[in-house]
Amino acid sequence: MQNMQSYDIPLHDIKPLVEIEEYSIYYLSAVVIVASIIFLALLYLVYRWMKHRNRFNIRKEHFKLLSGIDLKDAKKAAYDLTYYGATFKDDSPRHQKTYEDMVERLEAYKYKKSVDDFDTETLRIIELYRGMIDV
Repeated sequence: MQNMQSYDIPLHDIKPLVEIEEYSIYYLSAVVIVASIIFLALLYLVYRWMKHRNRFNIRKEHFKLLSGIDLKDAKKAAYDLTYYGATFKDDSPRHQKTYEDMVERLEAYKYKKSVDDFDTETLRIIELYRGMIDV
């Protein structure tokens, strides 16, 4: 007969399980949230940059057309100055007043079959209005 071993030996050096505070999941969550916010902000900035990069600017376009109007053809120029000049009339009260003066002077060159060339006062008001415009 063999000697039977007893497994009921008292062990004095083994401690009971202790709960450890674990914060790594919170640190990981915080890093992921911060990285996501930074990524979304960069994505938004790139989107805005792409959107505004080739954006059509009506003010620039109308300024270019207004500057290129041929004043030799008074009738067509009167219509074009009235149409393209309206884009800038609300910039300031001074713009509004000058635009109204210009339109009033241009009325004599509209709605007729044939018209004379612009007089010097009308040309002065047209150049004054063109010079006031900031784009």
